[in-house]
Amino acid sequence: MKEKIGTKANPTLLKTPPLTSEYTMHVDEKDGKEILVCTVGKTVLHYDLSCLTDLHAMLKAHGDWMELGSADEQKPAKEGTVEAWGRAENNPVGGWYGLKKGYRGRFGMYVPPLMEALGLAEVTHDAKGNKMRAI
Repeated sequence: MKEKIGTKANPTLLKTPPLTSEYTMHVDEKDGKEILVCTVGKTVLHYDLSCLTDLHAMLKAHGDWMELGSADEQKPAKEGTVEAWGRAENNPVGGWYGLKKGYRGRFGMYVPPLMEALGLAEVTHDAKGNKMRAI
């Protein structure tokens, strides 16, 4: 799957769920661990690569649409959303999938479109309140 995501030289170009902004994702390695690198303008976020398989498994078990609920790290995530799961102590990594302190949030904004591009999920593309479900 990581081969489909791309490299720093050839990243995957994506759009946020409301289709209002573009950003890129690629796989890299940091401290011996494979990570997703998300570049939004000049901002660079890192996510644990395992979030893709873990989120897909959780959505499969959930069995229905789930609200994305994207929020910055400093703001609380709405309960029952993809964002809340991406920082929950009971997820497979025991907390944040975001790896850069201060930039660990927005999991629900940037990971779902990548999962859609990889054929793992469907994502709605409304102005607000977007949702996703596993394929």
